[in-house]
Amino acid sequence: MSIEVGVQAPEFELNAAGSEKVKLSDYKGKYVVLYFYPKDMTPGCTTQACDFRDRHSEFSDVNAVILGVSPDPVDKHDKFRDKYDLPFHLLADEDHKVSEAYGVWKLKKNFGKEYMGIERSTFIIDPEGKIIKEWKKVKVKDHVEEALTYIKNESN
Repeated sequence: MSIEVGVQAPEFELNAAGSEKVKLSDYKGKYVVLYFYPKDMTPGCTTQACDFRDRHSEFSDVNAVILGVSPDPVDKHDKFRDKYDLPFHLLADEDHKVSEAYGVWKLKKNFGKEYMGIERSTFIIDPEGKIIKEWKKVKVKDHVEEALTYIKNESN
């Protein structure tokens, strides 16, 4: 399943690090940077999370929240968040239903093995809950800057 820019973002409720439940609709009235990543504590995912952490206040300044989603369980998210002092929610999509709804649960290949997993992707959701931008097969380098610039341009 694929999702299109301009449509209402699929609603979800997921468990977050810190034993909270988070719903997308909790953030109505704000921009949401919804980023899907494969796995806590891996090099690319750690770099991406720390890049979002380092620019977190700039996202807040443009009325944006950051939500990270992976299939890892909450206890792994807790360790990841605490180790890297991440100031945003990490959401546990263990059954990958949300990843499927956003079209990012894909067949992947690595070292000749095929398996299902998350294709690193980011969605920008506007304050009314519509998807206004998506990036698929994200390359970590400079991606956070690209997302921040997009929201700054949208919000002006």
